[in-house]
Amino acid sequence: MSDSQSTPTMKLRSWLFAPGDSAKKCGKAIASEADIALLDLEDSVTPENKPQARDQVVEALSGADDKARVWVRINPLVTPDAVKDLAAIVPARPGGVFLPKAEGAADITRLHHYLTALEAANGLEQGAVRIAALVTETAKSMYRTGEYAGEYPGRERLLAMSWGAEDLSSELGSREQRGPDGEYAHTYEMARSFCLIGAVAAGVAPIETVQPEFRDLDALERRATKVRAAGFRGMLAIHPAQVAPINAAFTPSAKELDHARAVVKAFADNPGAGAVALDGNMLDRPHLALAQRLLAESD
Repeated sequence: MSDSQSTPTMKLRSWLFAPGDSAKKCGKAIASEADIALLDLEDSVTPENKPQARDQVVEALSGADDKARVWVRINPLVTPDAVKDLAAIVPARPGGVFLPKAEGAADITRLHHYLTALEAANGLEQGAVRIAALVTETAKSMYRTGEYAGEYPGRERLLAMSWGAEDLSSELGSREQRGPDGEYAHTYEMARSFCLIGAVAAGVAPIETVQPEFRDLDALERRATKVRAAGFRGMLAIHPAQVAPINAAFTPSAKELDHARAVVKAFADNPGAGAVALDGNMLDRPHLALAQRLLAESD
């Protein structure tokens, strides 16, 4: 994937987690309107239930009509469960693997090598299984979010990067992630920013982390709208009710698209101009690039 590619072609607005050891919840995630059904083998599954969860995830994948949108969060690469997860799920042809606690490009390369071997062993096209990475869950990872933009084996598989506050908070010994106003403290806002900047530099989709208060859909809508304005392309969800507000927030409105078309037309009507006037505002080339990207994403 080249640096010029800033947006994947498939929709990545909503990523709905479901615990891998629950057939009912896996089925609901796959049947939902989420762009990505994210079956989880990591945090939502206890150690003793992981073998059962692998079997359940394979069964859910086998019954899915569109496997490209069914992804699996495996366990961290530093654990023996990661290889067991991959050996179980790759033959079932998931659309991608969600890698937790990634600590730089070397982890993408390591996962890429595992996937390459398993794809070859199971008759899959090389590169068929894509990768998304959680890139801020450890203190070490915070310093390596820029590495994903480099040249390394496996980079072509990387489709998205997301961030998380819970595991980082645990490692730091932090008792509070957010203040009374519900906004993240500085350290976690920095993690969000590192994820956003690192993802854009790598030419992949930056994905916002979960909102645990799944019943407060108004707050979810406000947050999703805010992070989309900042540059995020989608958001993780932990409950089916969160999918519709997330999809709506990350879908360009008719007003936005009309304005983007007007910006493109204004520059087309003034070839060679570095700036044009539109609706009483002066717009320069970065405004044109933003409008063109919005229209490309909507297509």
